[in-house]
Amino acid sequence: MTGGYVGKVLFVDLNSGTMAEEPLDEKTCRSFLGGYCLGARMLYARQKAGVDPLGPDSTLGFVTGPLTGTPAPTGARYVVVGRSPLTRTWGDANSGGEFGPYLKFAGYDAVFFTGISPTPVYLLIDSGKAQLKDARALWGKDTYETEARLQQEHGADSRVSCIGASGEKVSLISCVITAKGAAAGRSGLGAVMGSKRLKAIVAKGNRTPSVADPAAVDKLRREYLAKLNEKDAQGRAAIESFHTYGTSGHSALSAQNGDTPVKNWGGVGVVDLPDVSGLERDKVIANLDRHVGCWHCPIACEGSLKEGKGEYHYAAGNRRPEYETLASFGALCLNSNAEAIAMANDICNRYGLDTISAGCTIAFAMECYENGLITRKDTDGIERTWGNHRAMVTMTEKMAKREGFGDVLADGVKVAAERIGKGADKFAVHIGGQELGMHDPKLMPPMVGNLASAAARYQMDATPGRHSQGFGPTGFMGHALGAAGLCVFGRMVPFFPQFLSAVTGWDCTEAELLRTGERIATLRHAFNLREGINPLKREVHPRIVGKPAQTTGPLAMVTADIEAQVYWNLGAMDWDRITTKPSKTKLIALGLDDVARDLWP
Repeated sequence: MTGGYVGKVLFVDLNSGTMAEEPLDEKTCRSFLGGYCLGARMLYARQKAGVDPLGPDSTLGFVTGPLTGTPAPTGARYVVVGRSPLTRTWGDANSGGEFGPYLKFAGYDAVFFTGISPTPVYLLIDSGKAQLKDARALWGKDTYETEARLQQEHGADSRVSCIGASGEKVSLISCVITAKGAAAGRSGLGAVMGSKRLKAIVAKGNRTPSVADPAAVDKLRREYLAKLNEKDAQGRAAIESFHTYGTSGHSALSAQNGDTPVKNWGGVGVVDLPDVSGLERDKVIANLDRHVGCWHCPIACEGSLKEGKGEYHYAAGNRRPEYETLASFGALCLNSNAEAIAMANDICNRYGLDTISAGCTIAFAMECYENGLITRKDTDGIERTWGNHRAMVTMTEKMAKREGFGDVLADGVKVAAERIGKGADKFAVHIGGQELGMHDPKLMPPMVGNLASAAARYQMDATPGRHSQGFGPTGFMGHALGAAGLCVFGRMVPFFPQFLSAVTGWDCTEAELLRTGERIATLRHAFNLREGINPLKREVHPRIVGKPAQTTGPLAMVTADIEAQVYWNLGAMDWDRITTKPSKTKLIALGLDDVARDLWP
């Protein structure tokens, strides 16, 4: 098998408890790399259209990339894939930690599940041997305890990916957790795992993937580390700030410069949240215990907190909140209490909730409360006013447990608005059912070079509402990078073709990887087209694009021209500007002949 791959995929039928291995051929690997591209290839070929995401015929996959678990820096990522129960579209969620490399060490590049187990189970993969084991004693346990118990039983050299109570109770905004807070967060795939009564996967083994040219990989790694540690004019290493603060470092600034949406996308930071001192980066890391890195990552941008001693008493080991969490539970809710956000983050990680969707849903409920659509009688006596951090934390836990009014909110803003009624959809900011990432596209000027990073990506990506995906040609390299198992924050793009070549033995060029990224974007989109989904028909909440435009602040009088962004990118990719179908010529050129036959019979 080519370097970087184990060369095997495991398929598990939870209905019968049977398993089957299949080999990965080199042509498939080179065309689709891994991650969500290999996942999309498998699901498009094996899962019929119209499948209920929470039903027995749905497929849930855990997929690594060719650089996962290799000496390539930041090669620690894995992706959970399936049809999203939240958006009914293609769904994927990327995560770090150490589980991805350990899945490879256990003997597989990917594992896919179908069916529904009669009772709760977990999958143990130990050095190429897989078995389903009884998880009834783990059902109801949070992710921290689940991980601890399974590692105690199977050894400290095992790694665990699991769901908490929110996934078990099929919350549509639930996620998959490893390493006490490394979340495969978006698309609601924790609900798919819960619907299958699959509590966890445990991976252990020593089957390190081979490397085609170890000397070349070692040389590239030294060059990468030297670049990473270059000093600027002030004598600081380029990555020093990111190591210290992670993505939390710009939270206060973004809350006021127009990057972070404020007050459920309806406010202005400098007006509605003038005091952001609680979100300042040193405040966010004030209770830091130690820096934490994903598997063999030289950056180590994450942080583990000490025990909370003040009003919010979280246990030691709670992950420091990252930017998206600080924004969704912070500026979006008009809250600047860093410890309250740390507590909400801990609740989400323990119960397995996507922090972006959870914070957005809390902000939505606050606006409903402000406008009299819900009252204290509805909200279990909790006063859901803007900036009320105590109410925010309390309701997050209720949402995680599906208790009281939390059950109304547990499936995200779209479903909550339907349950509340009374015109609540006016305040439900989402696209296609998924709450948006915490970056306001109006901050991006509508120039060609920024088209993939602006409003169009929220509407048009195969997983709507995603801040981490690109739409159009400028997003292609990012797709390839993610499918290979690398971290988007690793500054790996200049080294990417060389690392992939040295690990796999292929002669990879930038042009080939751009082509691969285009194939990834097209295949994920084709999955949705086969489901009858045209992204042009997704409603875009007017606040997202500035209709009407804000009258004060850094985004005053700015409206994002989403129509122009979409129009330009559709043309650039040779997708029809009405149906969004890729042309037959394009599909064949990308090697997607079966998709061409389906879309152009």
